[in-house]
Amino acid sequence: MASLSLNPRLGPNTGRDHHHHRALVEEIQGLIKVYKDGNVERFPIIKNVPCSIPSELRVTSSDIVIDRFTNLWARLYVPHAQMKLPLLVYFHGGGFCVGSAEWSCYHDFISNLASKAGCVVLSVNYRLAPENRLPAAYEDGYNTIMWVKKQAANSSGEHSWWLSRCNLSGFFLAGDSAGANIAHNVALRFGASKAERSNITRPLCHRGTILIQPFFGGEARTASEKAPQPQGSALTLSAADTYWRLSLPVGSNREHPWCNPLADGAAKLKSIELPATMVCVSDMDILMDRNKEFCSAMVNAGKTVKMVVYKGVGHAFQILHNSPLSRTRTQEMMPQVKAFINN
Repeated sequence: MASLSLNPRLGPNTGRDHHHHRALVEEIQGLIKVYKDGNVERFPIIKNVPCSIPSELRVTSSDIVIDRFTNLWARLYVPHAQMKLPLLVYFHGGGFCVGSAEWSCYHDFISNLASKAGCVVLSVNYRLAPENRLPAAYEDGYNTIMWVKKQAANSSGEHSWWLSRCNLSGFFLAGDSAGANIAHNVALRFGASKAERSNITRPLCHRGTILIQPFFGGEARTASEKAPQPQGSALTLSAADTYWRLSLPVGSNREHPWCNPLADGAAKLKSIELPATMVCVSDMDILMDRNKEFCSAMVNAGKTVKMVVYKGVGHAFQILHNSPLSRTRTQEMMPQVKAFINN
């Protein structure tokens, strides 16, 4: 998810600007303001919630610290099951600039995902831009996997209670919107070469990646980006442009490979070892064309790709539930994810 429609009942009194004496340089209304002096103001459009879960889901949740120095932490979801389950490392959306593993919409979605897809989920709360521009979020993703590897080696440690329930012969990277971008770029790092892929994470093995509406961009506009947007769209073109200005390295444009994975003609994809990738595309999303182009480039590079198109819904439908149809499509997604990770 890279943008949200503001619900005035949840947001602050935006008419009262505590930084009225400072120059405003970037703003996405109702979500974030960035001032010339470096201060950043984020608005509580989505409430943060504790890690409690309804008993009927049969999932235990807990917050765990990964790196105190960088304040990297994750929310863990462990289904009640007798068998060992796949481990899925998930990155939330928010244009790299907003969002949290504590957001109620993510907590609800991922607790249901853990329950219905039958997997242990580690929902990562990574550093945000513009205070921490890319590649900070990618580093947090990589370091999370390295932390899991270290904990797995220490089988008698404090995290053995949940690691013992994981099938550690394989793990999956996943995320939505900006989180899907993070998952893909972490996957690229692990797949730099076949030898490196097998050694970096051993004894863990990266078995697949799930990209839900991956947040990619580029200087040239696609047809879906130029198409009229429904009122209240979760991601607008102007918001996407702002997020890229705030998250890419200073001086970069939208042809940077972290924004446009096809900027070099997808040549890099051919030299990288990647496991199977599932890409979830929404046909009312401004990112639809980029997501489909990405899938085609991956297939042309010899990668295994499963593309699933969800009709009649827009960006971030699976967490916003703006319509009965979005709830239906979300329920369709759960068994598809389960089938992918158990294939």
